[in-house]
Amino acid sequence: MSAMFSLRPTYLSALAMPPRVAGILRRLGEHKGRQELYRRQAPEMLENLRRVALIESTESSNRLEGIVAANEKRLRALVNERSTPENRTEGEIAGYRDVLDTIHQNHADIPFSDRVVLQFHRDLLKYATGTGGRWKVSANEIRETLPDGTKRIRFSPLAPHLTEDGMRDLHEDFHLAIQTGTWDPLLLIPFYILDFLCIHPFSDGNGRMARLLTLLALYHQGYEVGRYISLERVIEKTKESYYDTLLLSSQGWHEGKHDVWPWTEYFLGTLLAAYSEFETRFDRVSSGRGSKTDTVKNAIAAFVGDFTLQDLEKSCPMVSRDMIRRVLADLKKEVQVECLGRGPAAKWRKKR
Repeated sequence: MSAMFSLRPTYLSALAMPPRVAGILRRLGEHKGRQELYRRQAPEMLENLRRVALIESTESSNRLEGIVAANEKRLRALVNERSTPENRTEGEIAGYRDVLDTIHQNHADIPFSDRVVLQFHRDLLKYATGTGGRWKVSANEIRETLPDGTKRIRFSPLAPHLTEDGMRDLHEDFHLAIQTGTWDPLLLIPFYILDFLCIHPFSDGNGRMARLLTLLALYHQGYEVGRYISLERVIEKTKESYYDTLLLSSQGWHEGKHDVWPWTEYFLGTLLAAYSEFETRFDRVSSGRGSKTDTVKNAIAAFVGDFTLQDLEKSCPMVSRDMIRRVLADLKKEVQVECLGRGPAAKWRKKR
C-alpha cells in the first residue's frame, strides 16, 4: 500500500507542479501577509463576519450532505447554542457547530493526528447517532445515480481492515512532508484531504470531517480566512466542480497513478475566492463605502430571533443610532425586516 498515498515520498518525488498552481500560491501568500493588517484596522467588522461565517459554515457543510434545518430560525438557534437538538437532523447540525467552534477557539493547541480525527468524529455525531469516533467496519462504496435511475460505483475507498493503518500512515506522511519542506504546506493540505476522502475512514460524516480538517490544517499554516468567510459556502456554490475534481483526482489512486492537480487547483481556487471576498469587504470598510451599512447588516444576520435597536447598538459600537435606524428603514422597505412595536424598545424581526 506504500504507493497509493499522495503524500508518500515516492509519489511526491515524481510530481511536477503546473506553473498556474505556482501563480495561485504566490497570490495566496500575499493574501496571508495582509491578514494581521485587517485584524488591527477593522476589529468590529471582523467580529460580525466571524459570527455570520459560523452560521454559514454549519449550514452549507451540512446542506452538502442533504442535512437541512426546518427553518432559518432553528438553524441560528442551534448554531448560537441557544437550543437543544430535537431530532437527528438538528443533532447533526449541532455536532458540526461544536467541532467548528472547537477548531476556531483552540486550533493552536490541537495536534493534527489520527486520534484527533477520531475525537472530532465522535463530537460530530454525539447528538445524532452517538456512534462516532470509530473507524468503519464495513465497505462504503461511493455510488452515483445516473439519469436513467440506475446506480454505479463512483469510487471504492480503502477496505475497512486497512483503514486504521492507512490513517496512521497518512498522518505520518503528512508530518514528514511538512518537515522535509520540499513542498509548500498549502499544497500538502489538499493532498491530505484527497487521501482522506479516498480512504473514507468512517461509515458516515466523511465529507463534513474533510471540511473541518481543512479548516484546522489551514489554521496550522497561518491561513485564517476561514474564521471570517465560510469556506463551506464557497464550496457549496461550486459543488459540481467540488465533486468532479475529486472524481478526476481519485482515478488510479489505489495504484498510485492518480493526478492530484485537478482537485488541488479547485481547492486553492476556493481559498483564493474566500480571500478575495474577505478583502473586498475590508476595502469597503477602509474606504468608507458601505462599511457601516455592512456592519449593521452582518449584525442583523447573526441575531437569533427578534432583536431591538439597543441590541444592534451593542453589536455595532462604531455605528451611530441614526445610521442604524436608516439601515433598518431601508431593510423594512425591502421587506427584509419588520417592526413589532413603537419606540426605541420595539422588537424587530427578520422576514427572510
